[in-house]
Amino acid sequence: MDIRSTEAKDWMLLKKVRLTALLDTPTAFGVSYQTAANYSDEQWKERASSAGTEFWLAITEDKTVGMIGAVVSGANRYNLIGMWVEPTARGSGVATQLVEAVKSRAIGKGHDRVFLDVSPDNAKASNFYLKQGFSFIDEWEPLESHPHIMVQTMLWTIQN
Repeated sequence: MDIRSTEAKDWMLLKKVRLTALLDTPTAFGVSYQTAANYSDEQWKERASSAGTEFWLAITEDKTVGMIGAVVSGANRYNLIGMWVEPTARGSGVATQLVEAVKSRAIGKGHDRVFLDVSPDNAKASNFYLKQGFSFIDEWEPLESHPHIMVQTMLWTIQN
């Protein structure tokens, strides 16, 4: 298993896995499939080049089986975003490796916390993040792509 940060040349891999993720679990992400499908090739190249948002891919046997992203918010919060693992690779440790990549990058950039948003109704994801040392905090907001779904913020701190 290779977990690696994307570069501009990886834009087609990122596009494919991101669109697959959005089709697989559309209510788990802040962007809709239609919005992402309409990104230009240049927008995908920019996303893959880690300009602003950083992405990592999980690649095994020349197949991309997962992705994760991270972005620093205007409030200087290091946010884990866009986590997805293909169904056949779930339970294999790929997700844990992806989360560890984000935690390591956060620490490397001087952050001692990582935030994420998840619907508490998504028990599988919530339980996974709890096992990774995240805990729920009392912050809620509507999911941008599906405003009827409320997501709650989870927090991991380096002290965990």
